[in-house]
Amino acid sequence: SVFMGYSDLGCYGSEIATPNLDKLAAGGVRFTQFYNTARCCSTRASLLTGLYSHQAGIGHMVEDKGLDGYRGQLNDKCVTIAQVMKSAGYATYITGKWHVTRELKGDGPKTAWPLQRGFDRYYGTILGGGNYWDPAGLTRDNTFITHITDKEYQPKAGEPFYYTDAIADNAIRFISEHHQKMPEKPFFFYCAFTAAHWPMHARPEDIAKYKGKYDAGYEPVRLARLEKMRKLGLIKPEWKLTEQAGDWDKVADKAWEARCMEVYAAMVDRLDQSIGRIVENLRQTGQLDNTLILFLQDNGACAEPTGRNRGAEEVKDRPAKPTMAPLPDGEVMMGSSPTRTRDGYPIRHGVGVMPGPEDTHIAYGKSWANVSNTPFREYKHWEHEGGVSTPLIAYWPKGIERHGDLENQPGHLVDIMVTAAELGGATYPKQFNGHDITPAEGTSLVPALAGKPIERAGIYWEHEGNRAVRVGNWKLVAKGPGGKWELYDMNADRTETNDLASAHPDKVKELKEKWETWAKRTGAIPWPWKPAYGASDAGADAGGAGTGAAAGGAAGGAGGTKPGKRAAGKGAGGFSKERVFTLKAGDLLDGEAAPDTGGKSLRITAKIAESGEGVILAQGGTASGFTLYIHDGLPTLAVRIGNKLHAVAAMEKLPSGPIELSASLAKDGAATIAVNGKESARGKFPGPLNRTPTDSLSAGQDSNAAVGEYTAPNAFKGKLGEIKLELE
Repeated sequence: SVFMGYSDLGCYGSEIATPNLDKLAAGGVRFTQFYNTARCCSTRASLLTGLYSHQAGIGHMVEDKGLDGYRGQLNDKCVTIAQVMKSAGYATYITGKWHVTRELKGDGPKTAWPLQRGFDRYYGTILGGGNYWDPAGLTRDNTFITHITDKEYQPKAGEPFYYTDAIADNAIRFISEHHQKMPEKPFFFYCAFTAAHWPMHARPEDIAKYKGKYDAGYEPVRLARLEKMRKLGLIKPEWKLTEQAGDWDKVADKAWEARCMEVYAAMVDRLDQSIGRIVENLRQTGQLDNTLILFLQDNGACAEPTGRNRGAEEVKDRPAKPTMAPLPDGEVMMGSSPTRTRDGYPIRHGVGVMPGPEDTHIAYGKSWANVSNTPFREYKHWEHEGGVSTPLIAYWPKGIERHGDLENQPGHLVDIMVTAAELGGATYPKQFNGHDITPAEGTSLVPALAGKPIERAGIYWEHEGNRAVRVGNWKLVAKGPGGKWELYDMNADRTETNDLASAHPDKVKELKEKWETWAKRTGAIPWPWKPAYGASDAGADAGGAGTGAAAGGAAGGAGGTKPGKRAAGKGAGGFSKERVFTLKAGDLLDGEAAPDTGGKSLRITAKIAESGEGVILAQGGTASGFTLYIHDGLPTLAVRIGNKLHAVAAMEKLPSGPIELSASLAKDGAATIAVNGKESARGKFPGPLNRTPTDSLSAGQDSNAAVGEYTAPNAFKGKLGEIKLELE
């Protein structure tokens, strides 16, 4: 499942009804310290291959960054778990989310699609997310389809299509057909639900179950979960609860905020119902007793504010009738954030727009994600426990004699491959299709399922420069490429509230060296070309990362790296005093070299040789920042002020080029976009940035947490010339 927190299942502390997963937990084993990679793409790459995601080519998302660890799709140095199990005589099936390829053209190459990577049948979405009522990138086997034109599956008469149900229905169909046609042949099934990934879409009857359940706000739910988790033995009483995110007393529209969590709970509820139907089908076909079922999540709860703010031109209320012409039934929706429904209604965002229906696109936000991650720190993206901790439920009537036990040994996604291969009698290959295959990284969980000890040297993480290593009970973790290392004793303080780095410098040095050795070996550095790992650390063989000319001043791009720009002197908060910055694609200004944009008007001028999608200039992240980018051909200027997103987009798509694009934000909040000197958009923001972001300024991509409604780094796909930033 997707985007769920550690405490979101009933058997892990939640008030959400998950009776089917709770039953599996009661009849099997719950792992208390199992880990993912903190992001959907990288988790899927690791789960599928038994490698750290960088080794499989997906160290970040599905874009090619010009480095082997960050090619954006499964490479030819890895094999999937389906290919390995197939070699032992297994039939292989998948339903749901794929999201490990950048090959998204229906008539283009499909080297990293499911059927080309060992699966016999596929139904699901090649992309990472989207509308549950009309999924983007819906695919059957090797062909894009829509839920309307799919000749093999339609929902029950009178019911609307809903993607969570469809994933389960097609899983049941594949399992049933397998039992009918080849009952003696074993099967491997990967069922990849997208729930509870934004947008918050759920069936009305499921939402109704949770009406009023969250009216008291964040803290009571979080404290109730904490108490339940302690009683279940999932967490130790001495572990401190981390800081509360969000103040319910200051929430202006409490009904809307509560509704966001009601819909989220309904999505998890429907996920559990769907899993229950699959399990019942296995029972009815006589296959349940000898089937190992593993349930886990791809990252921690998501704090992204997607769709929680409304642009100046956007509507709050659903129009009385469609405002756009309907799309053809056979037109495949693409992209995780659509602007319209198939029947022509605009997608609505922002406070007061009650999530759930097809024409809404809203995430439940940081404060509820904090509840989902009880009692841990941070969220999806980060390598603190809130980002990487997942439940793992293992259920196997004939193979696991423990019922309801907790298994406290740490484990990681890389363990699934070797565990499946061992149980299935398969051999992980040294070569496949003429290519040398990277040796598997994992440790078999078979002994742990029986309550016996397993041995491992360590567990490692890297994502967007966030990084960590765990050896035994020690965990070293850092936020961002330039962030300082923090040290925690996971036995005494798994909630990471007592940093022991200053008390144990030798342990910090030891674990830091282990992480660096791992990162170089697996290709986890040098991206994203920050000063923490320049040429002296990564080495020329790691992709040519250079050292920055100023503290925090390294810069880089897809074609290599460039010297960082040294500031003339410090401004407020240690930023540059300069007022004009001239950049080119790939430049990155950090620390003392970064512009002091807080409270100032700004103007961006970019010469575009060839138009394309992506970020032109960005500084900041999800709390504060600005970005100028192109989406669906439309220039968009967006700012985050006090964690809230405000955006204005041009009304007409850019010509192919060359062009000069400019955008400005005045101190009174007036925002404009112009193309070749002609105004193309005008809007009004609350004002300039209320503070200077601590994140770097990057040209041609957003190198940190996303400022706009896109997935970072969202590198520009066209050709950029000079980019100029002018401050008041």
